[in-house]
Amino acid sequence: MSFWEKLLNAIGNTAGNALSAVVEAIRTVFEGDPETRRKVAFSVAIIALSAKMAKADGIVSEKEVEAFREIFEFPQDQAKNVARLYNLARQDVAGYEAYAERLSTLCVTCAANCTVLEDVLDGLFHIAKADGLIHEKELNFLRHIGEIFEMSETRFEQIAARHVSSGGDPYKVLGVLPSDDFPTIRRRYHGLVSEHHPDRLISRGVPKEFHVIANERMAALNAAYEAIEKERRAA
Repeated sequence: MSFWEKLLNAIGNTAGNALSAVVEAIRTVFEGDPETRRKVAFSVAIIALSAKMAKADGIVSEKEVEAFREIFEFPQDQAKNVARLYNLARQDVAGYEAYAERLSTLCVTCAANCTVLEDVLDGLFHIAKADGLIHEKELNFLRHIGEIFEMSETRFEQIAARHVSSGGDPYKVLGVLPSDDFPTIRRRYHGLVSEHHPDRLISRGVPKEFHVIANERMAALNAAYEAIEKERRAA
């Protein structure tokens, strides 16, 4: 039995209050298997919050569905189970704030600017920009999610800058100031590269399929560093 089947069997035919049932099922069904529990918790966070984001925006484009599949690959024989969970989240009476609050408690390593929750936000940004534009309602949704995740405004802006289609402010992407000297910027860059290496994501319980986001994130960091380096050399 797949972990999706275990999860949905534990939930049963819940209607209207799916969130509490899902969170409790994750806590109990996978209690003795922390690695699977982390993977399930992360996957549920992506499914549930992307469903809520689609509802907030009012439009679910084919490109957003494709983006969802890029970062969240699942066996074809589990498509119905994933779709059921997505629809439960979309139809649940609980708002996305409640989802974000409850799902964030599943991360036992959580603290301010939690890296696991940053991974979730990156996934949501990837889906939101799939149609070529992050709409204002989507950005407001994501910003509020960041607040609920206790993400600092600076950290959120850093994440958002990585996803701006025209290329974000390289200083924001690296979380540094234009007034910082280059050795400081270089240390910051190397620290971020180490922190966000794909192997680190796997160790945090992020599904291996999330390598699309890891590669996208690394490309943004590299591009920002190269832009600053070029600017400093020309000065």
